[in-house]
Amino acid sequence: MPESVQDTAGTAAADLAFTSDAHLLARTEIAVRAAGAALRDRFGDVVPYRTFDELMRALAANDDTVLDILRPRLTALRPDARWVEEELAGGALPAGEWWVVDPAEGNVNHLHGLPEWAVTATLVRDNQPVLTVIHLPMTGETYTALVGAGAHLDGRPLHVSRTPELGLSIVATSQARPAEDEKVVRRVGASITEMLVDALVVRTSVPATLHLLNVAAGRIEAFWQFAGARADLLPGALLVTEAGGRISDVEGRPWTPGSASFLAAAPAVHADAVATLSR
Repeated sequence: MPESVQDTAGTAAADLAFTSDAHLLARTEIAVRAAGAALRDRFGDVVPYRTFDELMRALAANDDTVLDILRPRLTALRPDARWVEEELAGGALPAGEWWVVDPAEGNVNHLHGLPEWAVTATLVRDNQPVLTVIHLPMTGETYTALVGAGAHLDGRPLHVSRTPELGLSIVATSQARPAEDEKVVRRVGASITEMLVDALVVRTSVPATLHLLNVAAGRIEAFWQFAGARADLLPGALLVTEAGGRISDVEGRPWTPGSASFLAAAPAVHADAVATLSR
């Protein structure tokens, strides 16, 4: 086959794959929004609990409400894609396609009557996020990203901040997970102190995904976290990258789901954030 014909065939195949993934993203958005509506219907008064087991049951009830809607719909869209069963798990995935879903990102906020929570679904292909949908049922906002096609909020393109230096920046981090190793907890605290010295404002709250939305939308300049689960970080990582941001670990090395730390930042402040967090 002549080289020009091969090039044309390759381009056509790439275009077809892109069209297929774009269609899949649209269908995934419909499914995530439907699941989010069901979780919004459960939102209201503070859900009381007196023991850790009661807390776990309340969290699971929210997760099940979403998964009962989302799992069959996403499975129908991609029957051969496997499903990550443990939303708090980290590390690399086996080859192939996987749905990485957080049915109630910020679940504890939902139970406490706080509006900062979301439903997320990300398709990962050979350990690379291909598309993601992050829906905020309390505001009705939906953030989407498709690799190579940019990041969007309800169809409007997103771009990270152009703030030129860390000293003018709002930065954020999330809390260590329950039962996290004490060394990690203390490292989180130390990193907040360092950022309080160097950045303009430091925000600390959960969940991680909502901070990453703000990085992608240019509302804040950086987010960092130590450890962390795939479901916490993959959706926002794709969103930030497609919005023009930089992703690494806190020492500036390439980030993977197996990394011990995570940093998402606007390009102009990334190096300064690495310097601060590496002290």
